[in-house]
Amino acid sequence: MYDTDKRKVLSALCHGAIFFSMTLVSVAVPIFITFVTNDPVVRENAKESINFHINVWVYGFILGILISMTWGVLVPVAGIGFIVHWGLTILALFYVLSDTRKPFRYPLIFRLV
Repeated sequence: MYDTDKRKVLSALCHGAIFFSMTLVSVAVPIFITFVTNDPVVRENAKESINFHINVWVYGFILGILISMTWGVLVPVAGIGFIVHWGLTILALFYVLSDTRKPFRYPLIFRLV
């Protein structure tokens, strides 16, 4: 049996790593947690978090190119994306802190890892 408090903290760290930084730190934390834990739910949360961060980077890169090509017309779309990004992260944190039996799955992302 796995410790539920430890599971909550590690899963929340994985999903909340984006609040530390939008750089590689947000992916380094879940990768590190994947290597130090043997809890299957925490490992799945870490993989899902890594996938989400990679998707955010890819979508941001594509949107940045489109904004520069349209001279800023798509800036409101970036604002909506920003709100969705933070909203999904907060939703993931609430979920992993309330239900420790199964990992959180982000909707509409490509699962690369």
